[in-house]
Amino acid sequence: MRNIISILIRNEAGALARVANLFSSRAYNIDSLSVAPTDDQSVSRITLVTFGSQDILDQIIKQTRKLIDVISIIDMTDDDYHEREFALIKIEVGSISNDNLNLLMDNYGASILSEKDNFYTLEIISSSEKVDEFIGAITAKIPIDSIVRSGALAIAKGKPLLQKNS
Repeated sequence: MRNIISILIRNEAGALARVANLFSSRAYNIDSLSVAPTDDQSVSRITLVTFGSQDILDQIIKQTRKLIDVISIIDMTDDDYHEREFALIKIEVGSISNDNLNLLMDNYGASILSEKDNFYTLEIISSSEKVDEFIGAITAKIPIDSIVRSGALAIAKGKPLLQKNS
């Protein structure tokens, strides 16, 4: 099962490593990881995606909650949330007709960020699932030279689920 975990953590050296180590020590792989400061520079938000058993994940969340640097943690998977991922994709100009490329980009809300040295850099911002679909659709038509992905970002709809004082 795919799980999106959101963590508020003190923005201090080693804090991220302690969280990642907890997952690693339980042989639980982190599929994607995004970390950035919040509006409060002393607090960062970690968004991580992992796959696996809910029982093991529940135990990891309980253990993570006990880490000194962790302010708040929640498994967002069962809640109502917005998810977005940002991807940059580089393809060679001329590898696909402009009509085919424009149709693909229109279908997925992607755009051409730049054209330089006979290469297009495409960008897409969507759910991880739609980014995967777009990459699959492009790959079916032409080879991709490189991909850079942000990993999933998620935020609850409505009232915030994570609080700095929880």
